[in-house]
Amino acid sequence: MKEEKQNNPKPFTTLLTGRFLVDPRVIRQWPYVLFLSALALIMTTSSHNAERKVHRIESLRKEMKELHSEFIDLRSELMQESMESEVLIRAAELGLEKGTEPPVLIRLKSDNS
Repeated sequence: MKEEKQNNPKPFTTLLTGRFLVDPRVIRQWPYVLFLSALALIMTTSSHNAERKVHRIESLRKEMKELHSEFIDLRSELMQESMESEVLIRAAELGLEKGTEPPVLIRLKSDNS
């Protein structure tokens, strides 16, 4: 009776010791198991890469929104500063006055005319 138990060990101890891996019935399945393991590794790597790209896209989207709002602020500030009234105020601060005479157009005579 003892010999019979030793030849047929309990499934749990077989699993813990790894004896099931060298069973002739399982050895034939090793290429398939290795193939599935390789596919699992590829799938995990692909998933991590996709997650990394999603996070990068989200951070770039946030940065783009911030830069766009900064652009809008600067453009409105520039429009405000380039108004004629603002330019005249700044010119007055520097001691400059608005010209009273219109500009003079200077034309050069060319040899062809």
